[in-house]
Amino acid sequence: MRVVAIGAGAWGKNIIRNLDEIGALGGIVDGNADRLNEFGEQYPQAALFADYRAALESDCEAVAIATPTPSHFEIAMAALEAGKDVFVEKPLTHSSAEARQLVDAARHKNAILMVGHLLIYQPAIAWIRDYVAAGEIGELFSIRHERLNLGRARSAENVIWDIGVHDMAIMLYLVGMAPDRVRGTGHRMLGLGVEDEVHVHLEFENGVRGNIHTSWLWPETNRRTILRGSRGMLVYDEVGQTVTHHRKWIDDDLQNHDEGSEVVHRGDGQPLKLELQHFVDRVADRQPARSDGESALAVVETLERINTAVEESSRY
Repeated sequence: MRVVAIGAGAWGKNIIRNLDEIGALGGIVDGNADRLNEFGEQYPQAALFADYRAALESDCEAVAIATPTPSHFEIAMAALEAGKDVFVEKPLTHSSAEARQLVDAARHKNAILMVGHLLIYQPAIAWIRDYVAAGEIGELFSIRHERLNLGRARSAENVIWDIGVHDMAIMLYLVGMAPDRVRGTGHRMLGLGVEDEVHVHLEFENGVRGNIHTSWLWPETNRRTILRGSRGMLVYDEVGQTVTHHRKWIDDDLQNHDEGSEVVHRGDGQPLKLELQHFVDRVADRQPARSDGESALAVVETLERINTAVEESSRY
């Protein structure tokens, strides 16, 4: 399997390293000649390309795109038209119309289109989905994501599009559907012209409610997911990679129950290799990826709805 990595920047270099470790690195594309030469010395088996178009003319089977989001559509579409399977970093695009075109093109070409919603490949997330499906916390009531820290603020996109993409992908993966109703509010504290803090409320057809709180301006690092059910609650600490089952609930007679808590799962903090191996496996067996184009399109559509809700809320 030969995968060409397109983009060798801050995140692209991690993709290159992991592709090499799983024996799938076939080439590297980067417009920075000095950086490209450095990678060539580090990975002598990889073909080097200054332009992605030249890479698409090679005999590689697939590409992994880790370029700025505005370039995703052009490069991914060109790769699909060239008959390549495509992995592209999150978000798929900044436009649901473009994302839908890529999904349609992949279907037409019978190509694998997979998006790097990295945290779906944390072993803890798949474990939580199975644990909840088995009824271990009863009927699922709600899911709350918190992604808060003193982070790298951006002026090109708001915080929900930057770091909230992770939590939106997890939310839709755990619930198994897109929301019926979306509400959101934002706060522009840093004078960037975009929201640096966003609160989101989602309502799903199956009765589950979802909440997401993201911020670049927070005194502590807090990355966790809380699931509440009729017979207990789960807290996934992404930093510590633990899932704690709190056996606490209120019954139909409004009586409180507290049977203590315990750590029921310890995860792996390095999901990128698992994600890229999943892509390579899907290229080989032609089965849909866990984070395929359809699911990524649902994420982009929901993020667009959140942006609309945040804009509407700011008018009042």
